[in-house]
Amino acid sequence: MAGAMGAGGELESVRVTRILRDDIVLGRRPPGARLVERDIAAELHVSRLPVREAIRTLVAEGVVTARPRSWAVVREFTHDDIRAFAEVREAIETLIFVFAAERHDEVGLARLRHTYEREAAAARDGDAETARRTAAEFHEVAVDLAGNEMLGELIAVFLTRLRWLFGQHDDLVAMAEEHRVILEAVAARDVERLRTLLPAHLASGQAAAERRLFRADVAL
Repeated sequence: MAGAMGAGGELESVRVTRILRDDIVLGRRPPGARLVERDIAAELHVSRLPVREAIRTLVAEGVVTARPRSWAVVREFTHDDIRAFAEVREAIETLIFVFAAERHDEVGLARLRHTYEREAAAARDGDAETARRTAAEFHEVAVDLAGNEMLGELIAVFLTRLRWLFGQHDDLVAMAEEHRVILEAVAARDVERLRTLLPAHLASGQAAAERRLFRADVAL
């Protein structure tokens, strides 16, 4: 049953969603990969119902494409998709970091710094999965520091796609360094600098995704 609890007290549908989401955003299930309910259920030792619910959730999050009378597939993003995402993301995330700079307290700033430090350490150690995961977390912590419920709701709409975007980065040390500079500006409450830094930082993420997509196109 979808409402069944796993060993850790987590709903089976939630657990399956989390596993599939991580597989997609970290590249373990690449764009175009088939998501066959029967196969995933056997792999994760669950019934097909929580798998069906998980796939439905991931369709809503924009990283899976449903195909009627067939299996779902991991979404294949286009260059237009990436550009449209980047346009919306720049406006929202710049505002988030500006508010985070204006409104953070010492506890919140310590959380942001700790997240950056974990990202930087993972990048230096070559732990790509942890570096990408904490890079996305850096932005999620900034949402909390911004203290604006409406912005939190807006970012939640494309949070999984944001995590997917970080999964396209190859130069993880450079990404961590960009976060260090942003962290310094937030700590200094330097709003004007953030209005310059954020568009440049987000453009580098867009460029990484564009390069990855270009390589995939060439390989076809």
